[in-house]
Amino acid sequence: MPEPRVFHALHAGPRVFVLPNAWDVITARLFEDAGFPAVATSSAALANALGYTDGRALPLDLHLATIARIVRGAGVPISADFENGYADEPEAVADAVAQLAATGVAGFNLEDTKAPGELYEVEEQVARLKAARDAAPSLFLNARTDVFLEAIGPEEIRFAVAAKRLRAFVEAGADGVFVPGVSDPDMIARLVAVTTRPLNVLAGPATPDVVTLAHLGVRRVSVGSWPMRRTLGVLREIAHELRDDGTFGFTRQPSVAYADANALVARG
Repeated sequence: MPEPRVFHALHAGPRVFVLPNAWDVITARLFEDAGFPAVATSSAALANALGYTDGRALPLDLHLATIARIVRGAGVPISADFENGYADEPEAVADAVAQLAATGVAGFNLEDTKAPGELYEVEEQVARLKAARDAAPSLFLNARTDVFLEAIGPEEIRFAVAAKRLRAFVEAGADGVFVPGVSDPDMIARLVAVTTRPLNVLAGPATPDVVTLAHLGVRRVSVGSWPMRRTLGVLREIAHELRDDGTFGFTRQPSVAYADANALVARG
């Protein structure tokens, strides 16, 4: 099991740290097999794959068990998307994070969304981050703010709100900061400038490419549930072919061979 410091070091490399998001062992192994030095989970993709909606509907014990299974099956560091830590109170967040650390992950995201459209007050989130930091001091703590993703407040003040939060999160002990929902190059550059920690952005249809992100100062980019949803799109096409045409063209398309699929999880 790779040590957390290996994961920490990936944020200081010469290139942007591209961190793909998996949702089970074989998807994590596929990304690993493609050469990625680390893999993250997507809470939305993982929850959906297990039959739950995103947003802490997935029971904590099942979430932890699935993350532990992915860690055991992978040979690279795993970072967990841990939503809001499954609790409001700092003490309860610390307990959940301690359980997460026991799975062997190298890092985790902790978001500041309290409920849809509502963020924790800065002081509340700082206390929660400090509790998480103390519960797992060796793990890479990626503090996430959803100001842009949740479109909190008037558009013209979102940068100022996000900047205040990022500075507070760094003071609370965050190793990195994560701002999903931004794709404008100027805004990304402004966010980079307000923090001394690596900035993580979430890829999407309008996100600049990795070369451009590097020039803007971004250190880490993740892809969230996009791979899972694209995979579901392919599966939906297969379902429609079977239902509407009664043909099996999908079996002739490029795919992972039976033996290769087994090989990917052989050590899991």
